[in-house]
Amino acid sequence: MESKFKYTKENPLRVFTSFSGYDSQCIALRNIGIPFDLVGWSEIDPYAIRAHDAIFPEYKDRNYGDICKINWGGVPDFELFTYSFPCTDISNAGRQQGLAEGSGTRSSLLWECKKAIEIKRPRYLLMENVKALVSDKFMPYFKSWCDYLVGLGYVNYAQVLNAKDYGIPQNRERVFVVSIIENEWFNFPQPFPLKLRLKDMLETKVDEKYYLPQDKVNQFIDGLDDEKKALIETD
Repeated sequence: MESKFKYTKENPLRVFTSFSGYDSQCIALRNIGIPFDLVGWSEIDPYAIRAHDAIFPEYKDRNYGDICKINWGGVPDFELFTYSFPCTDISNAGRQQGLAEGSGTRSSLLWECKKAIEIKRPRYLLMENVKALVSDKFMPYFKSWCDYLVGLGYVNYAQVLNAKDYGIPQNRERVFVVSIIENEWFNFPQPFPLKLRLKDMLETKVDEKYYLPQDKVNQFIDGLDDEKKALIETD
């Protein structure tokens, strides 16, 4: 994204991340050298919070907790809001109970983000979620959300990206939506050839406490079809 707003250590990009996890968004900003200040984040999972605190200890006291209970008027202003809401109820691996507003599903927490956006009016929005969000089943909700943002003055840029096209040896498709309220243009990055293999990413020495018991391994293998078993035996 080519921005007319230049961020420096003295004038960092002010960020609020919701459904933060360990905050891969902030890791990305750090990796590409954009100075930022995480004015707040929202996470309730204790393990995710521990991971976040380990990676970003300087922001340990800025977790606002449950997104449903945040008083956005009391949150410092921010220019970037990220909201990779739970995929639990839209993922192909889940029960697909949907994300209708007011339905009470975890994925319907998307609509809680309206409060933050309407009150704080951040310049940039970033959402990432599973590809199923733009499937026929859930496309009406996706379109409704995008139309809502357009009604607030945002321009949306949406695209499905695959991790394997950007240097990671994993077939992982995700839909990204970048929304900008200023008169700016956004282009998604172009794919490039994959040079790494999965074995390049794995640790060579792993503590045995992380190993699966052999009976569990055998149980997993027994559940595979003959073709997949043959691949394991070949390897």
